[in-house]
Amino acid sequence: MRIVVLGYIIKGPLGGLAWHHLQYVLGLKNLGHQVLFIEDSEEYPACYNPVTFQMSEDPTYGLLFCNHLFSTYNMKDDWCYFDFHTNKWFGKGEHAIKLFCKSADVVINLSGINPLREWWTSIPIRMLVDTDPAFTQIKHLTNAGSMQVAKAHTHYATYGENFGKMGCSIPDDGLDWQPTRQPVVSSLWDDTYNGKHGNWSTVMQWDSYKTGEHNGTVYGMKSASFSAYEDLPSKVADTMEIALGSQSAPYEMLKSKGWKISNPLDVTITSKKYQEFIRQSKGEWSIAKHGYVISNSGWFSERSAAYLASGKPVVVQDTGFSNFLPTGKGLFAFSSPEEAVAAIAEVNKDYEYHCKQARAFIEEHFESSKVLNSLLSNI
Repeated sequence: MRIVVLGYIIKGPLGGLAWHHLQYVLGLKNLGHQVLFIEDSEEYPACYNPVTFQMSEDPTYGLLFCNHLFSTYNMKDDWCYFDFHTNKWFGKGEHAIKLFCKSADVVINLSGINPLREWWTSIPIRMLVDTDPAFTQIKHLTNAGSMQVAKAHTHYATYGENFGKMGCSIPDDGLDWQPTRQPVVSSLWDDTYNGKHGNWSTVMQWDSYKTGEHNGTVYGMKSASFSAYEDLPSKVADTMEIALGSQSAPYEMLKSKGWKISNPLDVTITSKKYQEFIRQSKGEWSIAKHGYVISNSGWFSERSAAYLASGKPVVVQDTGFSNFLPTGKGLFAFSSPEEAVAAIAEVNKDYEYHCKQARAFIEEHFESSKVLNSLLSNI
C-alpha cells in the first residue's frame, strides 16, 4: 500500500520522539509498503530548538535533524515538512507530495498533532493513533476542536490496550478505539550484553502538561506518581539515575534522597545519544503518568520498549499492561515501593538471564512486523 505517516519530529527534534516515529516509517517500509512521512508546522510558533530552548516559527534546526535521521537509514526521500508560515515544502517536493497523497491508501496520524489539511483528509482510510490514553479522550470530551480533528478519521487505535475492558476507566469519547502499541525495529537496537555495573535509569518529564479532569477524577502527570518512591535509592544497592526535565521538578529534594539527576537534553540531543544512554544503563526503572495508572489504561512506554530491545531489563509501574503482557522475565511490573525493590533484587540474582529475556520479549510482543500488520488488519 501507499501509506502516509503524520508525525512530530521537526517540531520536536529529540532522540525519543525520533525513534518513536522512525520505527513506524521504517517498519512499514520493511513490510513492502511505500511510505511518506509528513509533518506540518501548525499555524503558531511550534518549533522547539533544544540548543536555545526556544519555541519559534523557524524549523531550521529540526529540518537538519530530520534530514540526518532519515538519511542515516536510507530514507532521505521519504520525508517532508509543510511550513505554513512561509507556505513552503521542505524535503520531498510539493508536486511529488501531492501526487503521493492523491493516490495513497492509508494515512496513519500519530498522536493527532498535525492539523487538518486537504492533502491528507481526502485519503480514503485515515487512522488516528492515540499514544496518550485517558488524556486524549478527555481532550476530545472537553475540546470541540480536538473532537472535530478526531472525527475526521475513519479508524482509531490506542496505546490504552485495556480500553473498553473491565477495570479500565479511560473516559469513553464515543470513538471505536482498537488496541495497538509501539512498533520496534529490533535490528536497529544493539543488545550486546553489557551494563552490569551501570545505573538503573530513565528519561522523564516531571510535568509534561496540565492534568486532565473528567467526572470529578483528576488524571495527573508523573509528578503525582512519584512521591511513594522518593526513598527508593536508600532501599537498593544500585545507583538510580533520572534524566529529568520540567521546571517544576524538585531537583534538590531528589538529589538529597540519593537520586542521580542528569540533564535530559544531554541524552536525547540525537537519536544515537539516546541509544548510547540506554546501552550504558543497567536497566530501566520508571513510574508512569498518574492518569495512565489510575485509569488502568494498559499503556506501555515506547522508551521502555527501547530499553528491552537493547537487552536491558525493565522495572516499571504497572498501568494494567500486566493483564496482557507476561512479566517476571526481563520485564517487571510494580504497584508499590516494596514490589519495585523486590523486582530489582530479582534482576540482580541473574542479570545476564534477564537481559536475554528482555530482548526475546520485544521480538515476541513488539517487533514492528507483528505490530504493524496487526494495526493494518483493523482497516
